[in-house]
Amino acid sequence: MEFNIESKEDVIGIVKKEKVLFIRLQFVDILGMPKNIVIPSDRIEDALDDGIAFDGSSIAGYATIEESDMIAKPDPFSFVILPEVIEKRKTAKMICDIFGSSNRRFPGDTKYVLERIMDKAKKMGYIYNVGPECEFFLFKREDDRLTTIPHDTAGYFDLSHRDLAEGVRADVSLALNQLGIDTYTSHHEVSNGQHEINFRYADALTTADRVITLKYVTKVIAAKHSLHASFMPKPIYGINGSGMHTHQSLITLDGKNAFYDPEDKHQLSDIARYFIGGLLKYIKEICALLNPTVNSFKRLVPGFEAPTYISWAYRNRSALIRIPSKRGMATRCELRNPDPSGNPYLQFAAMLAAGLKGIEEKIAPPDPVEQNIYELPDKEREKRGIDELPSNLGHALSYMEKSDLVKELLGGHIFKNFLHVKRKEWEEYRTQVTPWEIEKYLPVL
Repeated sequence: MEFNIESKEDVIGIVKKEKVLFIRLQFVDILGMPKNIVIPSDRIEDALDDGIAFDGSSIAGYATIEESDMIAKPDPFSFVILPEVIEKRKTAKMICDIFGSSNRRFPGDTKYVLERIMDKAKKMGYIYNVGPECEFFLFKREDDRLTTIPHDTAGYFDLSHRDLAEGVRADVSLALNQLGIDTYTSHHEVSNGQHEINFRYADALTTADRVITLKYVTKVIAAKHSLHASFMPKPIYGINGSGMHTHQSLITLDGKNAFYDPEDKHQLSDIARYFIGGLLKYIKEICALLNPTVNSFKRLVPGFEAPTYISWAYRNRSALIRIPSKRGMATRCELRNPDPSGNPYLQFAAMLAAGLKGIEEKIAPPDPVEQNIYELPDKEREKRGIDELPSNLGHALSYMEKSDLVKELLGGHIFKNFLHVKRKEWEEYRTQVTPWEIEKYLPVL
């Protein structure tokens, strides 16, 4: 349930009037995992005035050598009452900014990273809007054990008795609508048990909040249907994985789409081309943020509608960046490699930083490639200068580690901690001996 809120006093009044029992103060760790502090409703005034103190020492990417005492300060304008399908006891939630004990914004707050780069965009005259396509799987549970057995056998956009999750998607959409998030479309995706729910285009900060909420709501409602919802990029070998294709555009402060030029042959502005040029130039450096898990790179392989080559096109869906056909206010570019395993605040911030750099440096992209890139001979790709995305997480981290763009964007604290956490993850994976290796080599070596 959402309300018209103009001040913190409005929040206090609503809490009393609606007889709210608890407040969830929500934030995310460096990896984008949602965290919360629950307070009784009689502490709402304290929370809004001074924030709520907590120990950040066990939260990924939060603790510093100097201090671990943090303060969560809720944004009153983010106040919503959770629907009963999510919380039986009347509970509200608010999204928090994280401060250190010195009362300065904590440099490990990933939301702050996105706010800073969006402020830069605003100073350049732009509002950054995004529309992600969030894909996920619904898997069966066997008692308390999670499986990778798809819930159904339906296909892309099926209207069929085989689509067993229509009710699940409807429940998720209704819950999101009650939270003030208007769902735009929902449908079955290509793979068995795979689905997609989209919400309306909005500025990147609002959208990042919504992505976190979508994941949480989807998981809660799936569990109520005795299912498990997973946003893992590639949970099953041999079928399409789950991406988070991100549509993006820049809107001028007077409300015009900066990517649209009616005089251009393709009705695409120089600003749009420079933005695309920046994404293409810096994509390797930001790939570890857009595809942040070992599993992410199992999705980015030829043959499963996921990009592996660095190129752009107007129609070609094998390209990394595609320009959808609509123009006017709907003019946008679609970046196709991000996946839903990441931190959306950092993912959107990285895309925007690369695009703005393209505008600042006037980076013209190469010619668009409309042929199926997977079918081009290696020599032809080399002749056209078509490079490839990093092949694994370790490869992506090596590009990020050398990136001045990413270090400036994230700040020293997040940059160092993200690399540390992900290097550890990569080494843990790299040194595993997998069942595939045992089956492949033990009998013959």
